[in-house]
Amino acid sequence: MNPDFAAPHIAILGGGPGGYEAASVAASLGAQVTIVERAGLGGSAVLTDVVPSKTLIATSDLMTRVEEAAAALGLRFDTDNGAPLTRSALRADLKVVNDRLLGLARQQSADIRAGLEGQGVRIVLGSGRLVDPHTIEALTAEGTERIVADAVIVAVGAHPRELPTARPDGERILNWAQIYSLDELPEELIVVGSGVTGAEFASAYNGLGSKVTLISSRDRVLPGSDTDAAELLEKVFERRGVRVLSRSRAESVERTGDGVAVTLGDGTKVTGSHCLLCVGSIPNTDGIGLEEAGVALSESGHIKVDGVSRTSVPSVYAAGDCTGVLALASVAAMQGRIAVAHILGDQVTPLNLDHVASNIFTSPEIASVGATEADVAAGRIAGDVVTLRLKSNARAKMRNTTDGFVKIISRKGSGTVIGAVVMGSNASELIFGLAMAVEQKLHVDDVANTYAVYPSLSGSLAEAARRLHVHM
Repeated sequence: MNPDFAAPHIAILGGGPGGYEAASVAASLGAQVTIVERAGLGGSAVLTDVVPSKTLIATSDLMTRVEEAAAALGLRFDTDNGAPLTRSALRADLKVVNDRLLGLARQQSADIRAGLEGQGVRIVLGSGRLVDPHTIEALTAEGTERIVADAVIVAVGAHPRELPTARPDGERILNWAQIYSLDELPEELIVVGSGVTGAEFASAYNGLGSKVTLISSRDRVLPGSDTDAAELLEKVFERRGVRVLSRSRAESVERTGDGVAVTLGDGTKVTGSHCLLCVGSIPNTDGIGLEEAGVALSESGHIKVDGVSRTSVPSVYAAGDCTGVLALASVAAMQGRIAVAHILGDQVTPLNLDHVASNIFTSPEIASVGATEADVAAGRIAGDVVTLRLKSNARAKMRNTTDGFVKIISRKGSGTVIGAVVMGSNASELIFGLAMAVEQKLHVDDVANTYAVYPSLSGSLAEAARRLHVHM
């Protein structure tokens, strides 16, 4: 590093993925870094959202796979005269499950904090607000502190949206941050909202043993996802006993003594023991000095940013769910890294959402990247599409996996991989190779000619790519 280099000071408001990734990268590049966080490092992604929910899902998914594969794979209990393993023989101790997932969340938060402190990042625990484009005022247990910096990154995240007619009480009516306070499994859980969060929790609690009703205001679950995947998931839900009420809008939710009642738009009442609200999120941008500092917000309250995470104020950047760009931890982290690179004059590649890989952690999982089949069907992209069902895959048969597929989209004529969908067990892991192919503009032959382990689910990636070969 140049000895004349004067280390700039970067102040970060918020310790979620956008904030802590930015802090780590900035510290590694020699910057002085201060991060202000009110709840704990990792933000809601680690403490109340991604880490807890995916840990819950891991337990549920294991129960589901064991139950569905038990008879086929020859699993027996010695204590029940060799009878096949059944749902009645499996039980989730929700208190143990929730204690474990909250413990993992705290441990992950502590690990993030230790890692940042090891890099020399100063951590201030407290609530922060922008005083001006270069100053964060932090209210801590010791008092008020003003942190003056060369640049500020705002990464304050979001919180669950509430309905005026369905206020969570933390006992029977819950949002996704409160659900882990339960000690006993809900007997009859009503999930309001059929987007990613609603579908994941419906799948998880169904797997744990709850009777689940999913209320969807749209024609189907996961309205923004691949149609084949969403339709297959609905079939899986039906087979496993999840009741899906499509084209049904929840107007209100109320307590009914030892249960809840959800009133739909047509006046119908749906009753259950608990209700989980998954109706979106609100950015945590209110009352933290953004508008006073001149930072432009959208009508929804999200911070407006450009491709390098800059706001309307040159010294203020933003990352994560508070920007409304794409509510994924990976995108938040990328926004934070891009902001730091731009602040420090490092090599910068603007954010490209066309190549973002994402995953829906239902059982089975649904992973996707790049262009969609809907893009091809609508004529927005000239592409070829191949779908290969996993039921023909040898490893899938060994594992008794019957639900899922691999779909690859290539550019018509050139054969470049431009999109993919994987549905099945471990889809979140399998999508990485296809995401790399999209990012690096690989040809389908590059994927097809890469050796895949036999037997493996990844073998279907190569097979699907082979079917897209362009004969010259």
